[in-house]
Amino acid sequence: MAPMASRTDEPLVLGIETSCDETGVGIVRGTTLLADAIASSVDEHARFGGVVPEVASRAHLEAMVPTIERALKEAGVTARDLDGISVTAGPGLAGALLVGVSAAKAYAYALGKPLYGVNHLASHICVDQLEHGKLPEPTMALLVSGGHSSLLLSSDITSDVRPMGATIDDAAGEAFDKIARVLNLGFPGGPVIDRYAREGDPNAITFPRGLTGPRDPAYDFSFSGLKTSVARWIEAKRNAGEDVPVRDVSASFQEAVVDVLTRKAVRACKDEGVDHLMIGGGVAANSRLRALAQERCEAAGIRLRVPRPKLCTDNGAMVAALGAEMVARNRSASDWDLSADSSLPVTDPHVPGQNPGHAPTHDHDHVHEISKDNLYS
Repeated sequence: MAPMASRTDEPLVLGIETSCDETGVGIVRGTTLLADAIASSVDEHARFGGVVPEVASRAHLEAMVPTIERALKEAGVTARDLDGISVTAGPGLAGALLVGVSAAKAYAYALGKPLYGVNHLASHICVDQLEHGKLPEPTMALLVSGGHSSLLLSSDITSDVRPMGATIDDAAGEAFDKIARVLNLGFPGGPVIDRYAREGDPNAITFPRGLTGPRDPAYDFSFSGLKTSVARWIEAKRNAGEDVPVRDVSASFQEAVVDVLTRKAVRACKDEGVDHLMIGGGVAANSRLRALAQERCEAAGIRLRVPRPKLCTDNGAMVAALGAEMVARNRSASDWDLSADSSLPVTDPHVPGQNPGHAPTHDHDHVHEISKDNLYS
């Protein structure tokens, strides 16, 4: 998909994402994506069956400068052309976040540009603007990933994001990874289970739908019981000396997950009178989730917005998109004492400072010294 023509008077922002195992650097002008460079360390984590925080942090350190340089080249701009730099300040893995925040502060300081520490979850919502235009206000968002399963209502992506519901135990993506491990399908589990499920019967096995009873919370999620039920079913088959029907198990498990996700999301839209649903996060790349969400949204008269799969997983483009929105709406830039917050609440779309629309002040002579380095050219 070729990038759309962008207006040169719109904010040009570079975004850095390091909340987990992806080193993502995106460059956005307004709502137009110019570059989306990613360096993944997923292969380094595969032998452990999950993300190892220390390994992820070291991988970010090694990948940061080359990935930024690649993004600038892809966008056809220099670092000095930027109007601001945004970075994921949280939530995420503390060590991984610190690498991104430190890099963003260094570049912003050396270039004399405003710095925006933004929220990972709000960024996942804002990225849809790069594909489908400005977000309607309000928008209901279903964010589903390895660490999050959340329903959020946003009336202003830069300042007002309200949590409607969240997972009380395992997130959906985490459940995918664990069931893939039980089935010996490798890591990450989401893509491989989706692939096997396409050849299976989603009605072959009836697995439980967590928190869907009449007295259960309307919008919260729980996938721990489902995960345990599937694992015990597989164990019983193996103990009986029977073959495990991997495709049917994958399809039935996946159906249980997406049934609950879409049912609760559509219900939240109806209850709040919101006619737009946006789905984001890594699990939003799941083909069955997209299909069932489309089916149920059409039946309910709700417009569904889902970014293309590459923009659903963690990436720098989403951070740049939210940063550009902060600049466009003249939100306060972050201060130089910005730090990573592994549990940053979604109600804080960004970490503001005291000087709206401006970079924090510093010694410009010192900046001149730093910027002699070719890294900033």
